[in-house]
Amino acid sequence: MDVKSNVTYLIIDGFVDLNKYRYAYFFLMFTVYVLIMCSNSIIVCLILIHKNLHEPMYVFIAALSFNSVLFSTVIYPKLLTDFLSEKQIISLSACLFQYFIYYSLAGSDFLLLAAMAFDRYVSICKPLQYPTIMRKSTVTLFLFLAWLWPAAQTATAAVLVGFKKLCRFTFTGIFCNNSIFKLYCVSSAGLAIYGVFGLINSLIIPVLFVLFTYAKIFIITYNRGREVRKKAAETCLPHLMVLFSFSCLVTYDIVIARLESNFSKTARLVMTSQTIVYNPLLNPIIYGLKMKKILRHLKIVI
Repeated sequence: MDVKSNVTYLIIDGFVDLNKYRYAYFFLMFTVYVLIMCSNSIIVCLILIHKNLHEPMYVFIAALSFNSVLFSTVIYPKLLTDFLSEKQIISLSACLFQYFIYYSLAGSDFLLLAAMAFDRYVSICKPLQYPTIMRKSTVTLFLFLAWLWPAAQTATAAVLVGFKKLCRFTFTGIFCNNSIFKLYCVSSAGLAIYGVFGLINSLIIPVLFVLFTYAKIFIITYNRGREVRKKAAETCLPHLMVLFSFSCLVTYDIVIARLESNFSKTARLVMTSQTIVYNPLLNPIIYGLKMKKILRHLKIVI
C-alpha cells in the first residue's frame, strides 16, 4: 500500500479460506470464464455471420452477449490472478474502472431488454408497421443510447468518487462494486441522490417499461387465437427470464452494499459470486435454446 500517493492500492478481503481452497477457486472460476467467453462469442458470431439473424431482436441479443464478453474480460482475469497471488490488492484507478464497467454494462443490459420489449411489441401488435418503425437507424439509435447513457452516468459517479479522500483501505468484496463507497471518510448526500437518480433511469424505468409492454402484448394476443399466443410466448419468455435474472442479481448487489455488516463473509462471497456468474453464463444458454433460429444454427455448428 502506497500511503504517500494517497492510497494507491486497496486490499481485497472478500475471499473465504483462500489459502486452503486457492486452486479449487481458480479451477472453478476459470472453467466458468471459459464457458462464458465461448458461449457468448458463439452467439455473437452466429448473429454476425448469418443474414437471416440480421433482425433487430437478434442484434440486441448479440449486444447483450457482447456486454457479457466485455464484462467478463474486465472482472475474471483479475479475479483469477487474485486466487494465485499471496496478496489480493488492486489499485484505486483499476478499482474505479471495474466499478465503471460493472455498472455501465448492467445499465446497458436493462436498456437493451427494454429495446427488445419495444421490438417485440411492434412485431406482434403492429406487424404491418414493423418495417417502418424498426428501421436500421432506429436500431442503431437504441444501441447507441443503451451503451452511452449508462456509461455517462456511471463515469460521472466514478469521477466524483475518485476525488474523495479514503479512510479505509480494505473492502469486503471480490471485485469493485458499491461496497467501495464505505471506504471513504465522508459519505456524500449529493452522490447518494445521484445514485438513486441513476438507479431509477437505468433500472426501475426500463423494468417497468418491459413489464408494461409484455403485459400489453399478452392482453392484445389473448383474443387472437392459440397460434398467436404461442408465438408471443415463445419470443417473449426468454426476455422475461433474462429480465428476472438481472433484477434478482441487481437486488443482490444493492442488498450486499447496503446491509454488508449483517452478512457473514461466506454469505457475501456466495452472493457476490452469483452477480458475476449467472447472467453472463445463463443468457447465451437461454437464448440459444429458446430462440429457434439461433438453436437451428447452433445445431449445425455443434
